[in-house]
Amino acid sequence: MFPWGNERRFNAYSHYCKIHYGGRIQKLPVDAGFSCPNRVDRSHGGCTYCANDAFSPSYLAESDTVATQLERGKRFFEKRYPNNNGYFAYFQSYSNTYAPLDVLRQRYELALQVPDIKGLIISTRPDCLPEEVLDYFSELNTRTHLTVELGVESLHNETLAHIHRGHTVECTLEAFTKLHARKILTCAHLIFGLPGETPEQWFSDVQLLNELHPLFVKFHQLQIFKNTPMETEYNDHPERFHTLSADEYVQFLSDYLERLSPEIVIERLSAEAPPRFLAVSRWNLLRHDALVRKIEEEMVGRGTFQGFRL
Repeated sequence: MFPWGNERRFNAYSHYCKIHYGGRIQKLPVDAGFSCPNRVDRSHGGCTYCANDAFSPSYLAESDTVATQLERGKRFFEKRYPNNNGYFAYFQSYSNTYAPLDVLRQRYELALQVPDIKGLIISTRPDCLPEEVLDYFSELNTRTHLTVELGVESLHNETLAHIHRGHTVECTLEAFTKLHARKILTCAHLIFGLPGETPEQWFSDVQLLNELHPLFVKFHQLQIFKNTPMETEYNDHPERFHTLSADEYVQFLSDYLERLSPEIVIERLSAEAPPRFLAVSRWNLLRHDALVRKIEEEMVGRGTFQGFRL
């Protein structure tokens, strides 16, 4: 049995939910009508990879209220996972702290009034956490489950500038420091494959990620979407991209997890999007659960586990 309390080769989110909530907690994505700084200020072009529609469930409609979206989501997932132990409202689309505090409070509180909603997951950017929002989060954290998911994406300033992300690594460090000081649970979102980066750099980044110490992480391979600036860059300069096949990604993630703190909970190991959005696909539509099985099989074969090399 490994440090997280079972025989799986990494510290899985499903096990965390079982320990803390008695079983599966389903996330219900919400589009609360927020935007983000990069969409409002197009002077620097916005994030070059962004295609938010590729990750939005088909049942979401921004014109619906938060409560209506959550009730629709509950009906959708009840058919797939009838034995779940409740739901988290997942404010997913764009930057979900990019609005006046009274607007944020109204929409978050509305979500918590929906039956069976056990807490909030709020996705945002490291540069969209003003003090008044952090203070409200501190209070919110005393009465419900709250996770703040930060779009870190890269731990290299050169990359962040190149993809027009609009924040720095230093901003990311500051955001985690402030959230940890308020004892708010955090999730870090990272993308492997951004232009100019290599697996050697990603391995060197693990130490900094361990020091940031988010409770949760989401790892995604880079997906290049149609009609984005990144598609144009890939077509013009494919040599800038270190893209991995599915088999290469399995090897890479196995190596990466061996260097990752065993205290960090893994929410996702890869990204999925409908094929119609993809400009480039090298994975033959391999599903996330199949990829996870391959990674665990690889680590079993090696006799290793998350944190093995620490």
